[in-house]
Amino acid sequence: QVQLVESGGGLVQAGGSLRLSCAASGRTFSNYYMGWFRQAPGKEREFVAVISRSGRSTYYANSVKGRFTISRDNAKNTVYLQMNSLKPEDTAVYYCAASQIYTDYDREYPYDYWGQGTQVTVSS
Repeated sequence: QVQLVESGGGLVQAGGSLRLSCAASGRTFSNYYMGWFRQAPGKEREFVAVISRSGRSTYYANSVKGRFTISRDNAKNTVYLQMNSLKPEDTAVYYCAASQIYTDYDREYPYDYWGQGTQVTVSS
């Protein structure tokens, strides 16, 4: 089992920044690829970013590319999502998730473990 706990969400004005953290406990964190997803009100959950086990490879949704940065610290069992130039359309509950495979990383099914989510609200 892997337990994931997100933090760092909040209310920010458009153009501002937030840094989300996801702390993992349980099994060896460095064995898992880590992803961030988000779900806006009335919409399906969507992929945001993923990072490989070593941290050397990252991929982003087109909607956040160039504004968001995913990173991880395996010594601290934590994955981060730095969000800059935030827009009102970034408003959502943000979830981190852990997967043992890198296939279809932009879909939900490969991810075995999920956090409870943290709310991000961007005001215009």
